[in-house]
Amino acid sequence: MRTKGRININNIRQLWLAVRSSFWFLPTLLVLASVILAVVLVESEHWLPSGLLEEWPRLFGSDAESARGLLTTIATTMITVAGVAFSSTLVALSLASSQYSSRVLHNFMRDKGTQSALGAFVGIFAYCLVVLRTIRGGDDVEYVPSLAVLGGLALGFVGIAVLIYFIHHIARVIQANHILAEVAADTIAAIENLYPERGGLENSFLESANSGATQNWYPVLADKTGYLQSADIDALLAFARKRHTVVRMERMVGQFVIEGVPVFSLLGTAVTDDDYSQLYWLYAVGRQRTVEQDAAFGIRQLVDVALRALSPGVNDTTTAVMCLHHLTAILVRLTDRKIECSFRAKDDKIRLLTPGPTYADLIADAFDQIRQNASANVAVLEVLLGSLELLASITTDMARRKVLLQHAQAVAELGYISVPDRQDRQRVGDKSSRLIATLSTSSLERATTGKGEHVTL
Repeated sequence: MRTKGRININNIRQLWLAVRSSFWFLPTLLVLASVILAVVLVESEHWLPSGLLEEWPRLFGSDAESARGLLTTIATTMITVAGVAFSSTLVALSLASSQYSSRVLHNFMRDKGTQSALGAFVGIFAYCLVVLRTIRGGDDVEYVPSLAVLGGLALGFVGIAVLIYFIHHIARVIQANHILAEVAADTIAAIENLYPERGGLENSFLESANSGATQNWYPVLADKTGYLQSADIDALLAFARKRHTVVRMERMVGQFVIEGVPVFSLLGTAVTDDDYSQLYWLYAVGRQRTVEQDAAFGIRQLVDVALRALSPGVNDTTTAVMCLHHLTAILVRLTDRKIECSFRAKDDKIRLLTPGPTYADLIADAFDQIRQNASANVAVLEVLLGSLELLASITTDMARRKVLLQHAQAVAELGYISVPDRQDRQRVGDKSSRLIATLSTSSLERATTGKGEHVTL
């Protein structure tokens, strides 16, 4: 394998996403912008009309000592505030990790409001340092860049406004509803990108796709260990068409791959060094999952928060219910999407086989573990049934309704076994019985008639 150690396009894309979401990227840009602004204002001193200083002495007029004192005060204050802001951010990260899940920290790290506030504080500090360096006084010929000093004063007031915004912002982003809404929005955006087509499962070529299972497959080994973060589907199709073969993905995006273990397989053709060189550019492996091509990871984050909320140490039913609401919003977007096609065709020939996920997989990812940890929790069980009822009301696909039926039956059985109070058990049982009866019918007319009902949980 000749590609070990090289960086491919998908890895570069994932690296760029990681850089953009880091704490240092936007603050670094703001610091550079502040330094450039300082240099421009200092050098543009000669642009001022010669009589302006005399006309506006209180605005532009100041000696070297006063200018130094002003800028030193602003710089000292801003670097102190920046230290407090960084400390507050770390406390918020620690709280989010312990209270919700460490997997939601990525959303805090890429929050543009926090990054902008930190960058503003450090940027104003850097601006003052640059301008201070240019001030001359004492025995030397006095030089005070009046326009730059005035700019420093204006930036000091900007820093005050940013501090007020930062306090408000950090108090808002630590709230559970904001965290869950951000995760859900990212996941829905990924769904819109990954599954743009609407409609049921396409069955064309399915028999031909399965016929390749008995033929010879030649493995393409992974070059590193980590999570499969992305795969360039269009480029894989083009590669398969060029080689007159079929590419089979042995792992779907989001799954863990190990160096030396197959990540792709080629049908009926040996893998050459040139194939390795081309395929290496078509996928990315990293240390953590990303939601851009992995909608299941967004679901995983919400489920993790719900499981933490249902744990005996936290016991926060309200947060678990909120997670179910956002999970339902995500699954509603998935209901009418083509997501179960396990093959891709090019020029009426199958060129790419993918391992999933399917609608059943995503429903199981969303509901299974929450149900398993919601024993005797009537509120969560009722919301689960409400979510299933809503999903059933907007789909007429019998295969997907069967998946929902299985989950409804599991919730009903758990309610019957675990709920100790008779009235609570009866309430859960009645709701689950109605839902099971609705899903058990073989007629699609009832599903069509009910479409659009039950729009709230």
